[in-house]
Amino acid sequence: MNKIQLFRLLRQNKKLSEKRNVMFEANQYGKFFAYLGLAFFVVYFVAIGTFLGWLAATEDEHQIIFFILPFLLLLDFGMRFMAQQTPVMMVKPYMLMPISKFSAVDCFLVSMLFDSTNLIWLSLFLPYTFICICGSMTLLQGLGMLILLQLIILVNSQWYLLVRTLVNRSMFWLALPIVFYGATLLPFFLLSNKAFDKLFDRVFDFIGDWGFTWAAFLVFLVLFVLLFIINRHLQMHLIYDEISKHEETNLKHVSEFTALNRFGQIGEYIKLEIKSTMRNKAIRTRFIQGVGIIIMLSLLIAYTDMYTSNFARNIWCLYCFVFFGAVNLVKVMGPEGNYIDLLLVHRENILTLLRAKYYFYCAIVLLPFLLLLPPIISGKFSLLMILAYLFITTGPEYCLLFQLAIWNKQTLPLNDKITGKNQIENKLQLIIELVVFFVPVALVLILQAIFNEDVAFIIMIVIGLAFTLAEPYWMRSIYRRMMAHRYENLEGFHSTR
Repeated sequence: MNKIQLFRLLRQNKKLSEKRNVMFEANQYGKFFAYLGLAFFVVYFVAIGTFLGWLAATEDEHQIIFFILPFLLLLDFGMRFMAQQTPVMMVKPYMLMPISKFSAVDCFLVSMLFDSTNLIWLSLFLPYTFICICGSMTLLQGLGMLILLQLIILVNSQWYLLVRTLVNRSMFWLALPIVFYGATLLPFFLLSNKAFDKLFDRVFDFIGDWGFTWAAFLVFLVLFVLLFIINRHLQMHLIYDEISKHEETNLKHVSEFTALNRFGQIGEYIKLEIKSTMRNKAIRTRFIQGVGIIIMLSLLIAYTDMYTSNFARNIWCLYCFVFFGAVNLVKVMGPEGNYIDLLLVHRENILTLLRAKYYFYCAIVLLPFLLLLPPIISGKFSLLMILAYLFITTGPEYCLLFQLAIWNKQTLPLNDKITGKNQIENKLQLIIELVVFFVPVALVLILQAIFNEDVAFIIMIVIGLAFTLAEPYWMRSIYRRMMAHRYENLEGFHSTR
């Protein structure tokens, strides 16, 4: 069996595996919204490509796109890092088969090259090159430019895959992109205006002279091959670690959190949440990423003029408070699906667990409150705004997110997995995510239009406090409805372990 036949077979097996998965029907909702977002980006990129192509054809400067390409690559990396996971590499079932293990890895790595995140950039490059060809560029030059631009995107995808894979292993690898992009962008912020203009002219002259040349093509081709080989060996190494269940055996100090003993069973479940955050690689990684994002936003808002509009200030303030709950509670009861049978042994165990989760995530919002002190001190955020979004998060936002406990029935592994998939479980997850991120801001803007800013935030504080104080009532309602679906949920948890 040659590699082409193996590629077709593995691709067919992957599709069959997805269709046979019990969550296949639920994931159709996620795919619908993903395709909707993809269509939006395609239209947006076509418009940008058309405008740049018209500008290049008018000025007879076909290298214009290479001037903005560094910014496009940075945007591409950021979009991948926020949304795209590492490749779906279903290699484990093939490890005992008489086929080359590297060939199997190669097939899944090659399939990533044809992913929509790479092909979507053609919606920008195709109209640009087409308009340039309609101008003074020859057809051969246009095809060469299109191939070179797409090759650069593929190099960026391999760079992203390397960084994301290393970060999944250890958050310390975040230093790699931070140092790389920091060293690239920091001089532009530190230099004086005169030195900045001089450096800017030199960089653009270099891009103009070498951006669209055979030398650039050879450099990016070598980079692509080198990064592909590194990813190939790295992915193979990590897959062997995963299937062999290689774990650290060093003894670690175990914290008892004795201060929580006074709260009885709720205290024990809060201990469980704290230890899950500390030990569970998936939760710990999201927690550290959230702290990093909030610190970055706090500093940008406090010391730059990047987010000065009323909408931007409100959306990012809400984002900082709701982030931890949104990324974890959207999968509420997923980790507990591994031992859900034990939780159902005693009466109202689930209710106690849900309340402990609520108290834990209410305590978590104190962290963004502290991290947002710089914008408060600088006057970008008012104390009323901070309190409004804090109580909106602990009230209506958490009330909505905890509703997913009724419908979630997919067990989540207690650690990150290279071969993880099926991240979208049901349509309610997407709908509630959109509601918690945008509806409070829309409500604030409407109230500000009717009254003034202070009155709007006071109304939001009252609404948030009302929902927060009513937690015993809506939490018990969630528990009752969850128990009404318990057999259906148990079946889902058992089948997805």
